[in-house]
Amino acid sequence: MHILSSTVNITKGDFYDMMKPWLGNGLLTSTGEQWFHDRKLIGPTFHFSILDHFAVVVFEKAEILAKCLQKEIEKNPGKAVNIFPFMINATLDIICETAMGVDVHAQEVATKYTSTVHLTSSLIMKRMLRPWHWIDWLFYSLPSGKQFKSALDILHGFTKEVINKRKIERQSQSGHTEFENEDNEFNIDKCKRQAFLDLLLDQNAKADTPLTDDELRAQVDTFMFAGHDTTAVAITWTLFLLGNNLEHQAKVHEELEKVFGDSETPASVKELSKLKYLDRVIKETLRIFPIAPVISRELTEDVKIDNYILPKGVMVSLSILLTHRNPAVWLDPLKFDPDRFLPENSKNRNPYAYVPFSAGPRNCIGQKFAQLEEKIVLTAILRKWRVKSVKTVDTIKFGGSLILRPSEDVLIHFTPKK
Repeated sequence: MHILSSTVNITKGDFYDMMKPWLGNGLLTSTGEQWFHDRKLIGPTFHFSILDHFAVVVFEKAEILAKCLQKEIEKNPGKAVNIFPFMINATLDIICETAMGVDVHAQEVATKYTSTVHLTSSLIMKRMLRPWHWIDWLFYSLPSGKQFKSALDILHGFTKEVINKRKIERQSQSGHTEFENEDNEFNIDKCKRQAFLDLLLDQNAKADTPLTDDELRAQVDTFMFAGHDTTAVAITWTLFLLGNNLEHQAKVHEELEKVFGDSETPASVKELSKLKYLDRVIKETLRIFPIAPVISRELTEDVKIDNYILPKGVMVSLSILLTHRNPAVWLDPLKFDPDRFLPENSKNRNPYAYVPFSAGPRNCIGQKFAQLEEKIVLTAILRKWRVKSVKTVDTIKFGGSLILRPSEDVLIHFTPKK
């Protein structure tokens, strides 16, 4: 609480430096005046009225996901499906189009860009777990470091090209432009919809101190990194927990039946707002499996906690996972109980007892977007199927990276609802 609420101790810990070769001084890694400037600049692009606009993309990709799952289920009848790769591809599809306005067809075709995003994320995670790789000259002389540098060239080149293309489009005010890379993999449809990049360029044009091209690229790359793995993990854990708690899943299906009836039309944002029990299910999932299990800060001023002083300059790690499973706050912490988040059960709870998107000034700027995305994708799946997990909370393996990823297949049985 003392640290998360601070407007001074906002500097991230050393681990985040390993993301800087990819993300530069984007919103995730920057600090001080630059962070305040960028947060103020980017904030309006996540206004709730704009999220409705982004929802159109998410609905489209969720429908593709349902078709991909259907194909997999039909291919191996009665066999459990490892859902995590499907969720990763779906959320990467969503973030590419919402962040950059580029349709990479990640769920249908393996492309160079999507595979490079996966590779880069994986190499960063591996580097964090190997302290000898933290030394730059050593890391970049190793095969993994060379592979990382080569991957960055692809990612940065692609993002820069998209930004330049967007700028040219805006200057010419053309209604429809196509952009293709060497492999003819991608296209941008300007008249179809605005992406985060468009909104960011709008804000940047009005700013007193606009971002440079490299700074713009860093922000877009940051949303690419922070906006797909995290949501994929959240959706995966929600399905996993529902597949372990069939009585709660039955309540979700009852609610879906009440809101949608026999309709097969994709959900509207207004209908999604009526899914209060699903809201609580997502919240309870993020309590048991918070996406970022640990966050860190490098203190820029002393922090006094009771009779103790945490001195300026030290790195402090804050465990969200342990906070969310603290038995003094959460009775029987591993029990899945969405009703913990009923208003009457939440009113006396310390606001810092539940911080799945962090808290204070450095809370997650994209949390509303992430919650909307999770709800749309889960609704698309659960309107079609009932799910049953193979593993339990006690036996599933997870962790070992910056986010609370599963470290084994998350196997789920799908049964058609009708």
